[in-house]
Amino acid sequence: MDPLTHALAGAAVAWSVSGQRLGKRALVLGAVAGLLPDLDVFIRSASDPLLAIEHHRGFTHSFAFVPIGGLLAAFLAGARKAWLAGILAYLTHPLLDASTTYGTQLFWPFLDTRVGLDVISIVDPIFTLILAIACIARWNRAALAIAVLWLALGFVQRERASAAQLQLARQRGDRVERAAVFPTFGNTIVWRSLYKTNGMLRMDRIRVPWFGSAAIAQGSTVPDAMPRHSTNSVRDLERFAWFSDRWLARDPEDPTLLGDARYSLHNDRYKPVWGIRFTPQTRWVDRSRERRVSPRETWDEITGRRFR
Repeated sequence: MDPLTHALAGAAVAWSVSGQRLGKRALVLGAVAGLLPDLDVFIRSASDPLLAIEHHRGFTHSFAFVPIGGLLAAFLAGARKAWLAGILAYLTHPLLDASTTYGTQLFWPFLDTRVGLDVISIVDPIFTLILAIACIARWNRAALAIAVLWLALGFVQRERASAAQLQLARQRGDRVERAAVFPTFGNTIVWRSLYKTNGMLRMDRIRVPWFGSAAIAQGSTVPDAMPRHSTNSVRDLERFAWFSDRWLARDPEDPTLLGDARYSLHNDRYKPVWGIRFTPQTRWVDRSRERRVSPRETWDEITGRRFR
C-alpha cells in the first residue's frame, strides 16, 4: 500500500501496544517500523532491469524477517525495550501489502509464492482515514477494529464480484480456464474482472454495490500471451511471468510490449501500466507516471453511472 497508510498502520498498532508506556514515541516507533520493509526498493541494477521487481516485496516483507525488522525499528526509534511493539508494527506492512494485488513473498525463504489477496486497492482513502483516527489514543482500538472490518468487507466484496464474473462468463458461453477480480482505485465497489477462455483474456469492470445486484461494463478482449522467445530471453520471460502471476498480454497498440494484464492505464480498454520488451536484451517499461485517476470517472463508476 502507499507509504502514508503503512506509516499510520504501524503507528496505530504501536500506540495500541505501548502508547501508555512510551507516549508519542510509540507513534514514531510504529511509523518507522511500518515504513522499513520498503527499503527493498533500493535493490536494483542497471544491468538487470528485472532485479527491482524480483526483490520488491521480497525478503524484507516475509514473516521470517519480521522479528529482525521490528527490532531494528525499535533501535532506530530509540525504544529498544519496546521490541514487541516494533515487531507488531512491522508485521502490519507485509500483511497489508499481501491484501493488495501486486504480490508479496510472505513465506520467503521457504516459498517464492507471491501472495496477493486482492481485497483492497493500493490506495484506499477511507482505510487510511480509519488508521489516522486509530492514532488518536481515545479511539485507537475501536478504529483498529473498524480497519479490520474494512478489510473483511473487501473479502466479501471480492467473492461477490467473483460470483458475478462467473455468471457473466456463463452468459457468454465461455469456458473459464482461470479467473481473478481486482479492486480498483480507492474503493471496494468496482472491480476489474479478468479471465482466460480459449486462449483469450476477457477484461471487464464489475460493480458490486454493498446493497443490490451486480452490474457489468464490458471491456476488451486480448490474446493471452505466454510467448516463445529466443533462448536468451527465456529466463527473463519466466521471471516476469512469476511477477505478474502469469497474467500476460501484449499491448494492442504496441505488440512488442508484453504487459502485466492485471493492471491497465484505462478503465475501458487495456493498456499495460508496465511490462517488458526484448530488443533483443530485456528492457523494463514502466508507465506508472502516465497513470491518471479521474475523480469524476471514479465517482461515476462507484455510483453506477457508467454501468448498464
